[in-house]
Amino acid sequence: MKILFSFLPKLEQQTALIESFPAIQFNFQKPLDVDALKTADVLVTYGEDLQASHIETATNLKWIMVASAGLEKMPLNEIAHRGIVVTNVRGIHKIPMAESILGHILSIKKSLSVIADNQRKGEWTNRIQSSELFGSTALLIGPGAIGGEVGRILQAFGVQTIGCNRSGKISDDMNEMISFEELKDVLPKADIVISILPSTEQTKGLLTYEHFQCMKRTAIFMNFGRGDVVKEDELLRALQEECISFAVLDVFEKEPLGAGHPFWAMKNVIVSPHVSSHSSQYVVRALEIFSNNLTKWLNGNIELDNLIDVKRGY
Repeated sequence: MKILFSFLPKLEQQTALIESFPAIQFNFQKPLDVDALKTADVLVTYGEDLQASHIETATNLKWIMVASAGLEKMPLNEIAHRGIVVTNVRGIHKIPMAESILGHILSIKKSLSVIADNQRKGEWTNRIQSSELFGSTALLIGPGAIGGEVGRILQAFGVQTIGCNRSGKISDDMNEMISFEELKDVLPKADIVISILPSTEQTKGLLTYEHFQCMKRTAIFMNFGRGDVVKEDELLRALQEECISFAVLDVFEKEPLGAGHPFWAMKNVIVSPHVSSHSSQYVVRALEIFSNNLTKWLNGNIELDNLIDVKRGY
């Protein structure tokens, strides 16, 4: 069996894989080696380097392991047509992203950026606005593994958590659940609105200017899923009209964010350049999932962890 990586784990991680699976022929290449892909049985990739033309020529390919949660940039139709198995690393982002989200919330609530600015200016002032997280309500749109971890931590701070997904089906660490159709009814209750949605046909443009009009003027909006859940011009309008007080954006409709975009200069916006999932443990956890699945695959067990419904895209 031939397994092709289109990114480079650390040398010791490569060695560990080779020693753990001595019968496998591993090929670690960056960027994607198109010629090697033609004979590969398994591809391990971040997903963004794979094109429809590659699927046509990769005649031996049976399984794609995506070392990312998002699949929207992959040629899913061609993959589905070939019946290629796809898995991802759903769940490994929950710890670093939950910590990032909580860090931003506490920074806003406790005005940490203002304190830092005053220090740089040499100003001693205790006229700092500060509010408590305790007793507030957070609406988490897309409460999967990441949202569940965020909800668990927020509940420890005394926050009421409301989850929102397509069906309204119960999710872990949520005090209450609603469906997408109920959003406008619940948004006025939320002090913090956090989107952690993937990019699918059902989620693109889900949040509109009208949704921001429903929110508290003191609300914080956070987008840590995919940028296309809201059109940026509608979010910009809502911020300029002070429909909400703050936006923390880790993802955008087009990345990187353009140099002249208004978000860069707005005092009520934090631009986080898609870094919330960054962690020294990222590849470690991704390879743990891959190794477990590879063991199953070699034993003829097709019930792999994080198996993707390619037609749905998640």
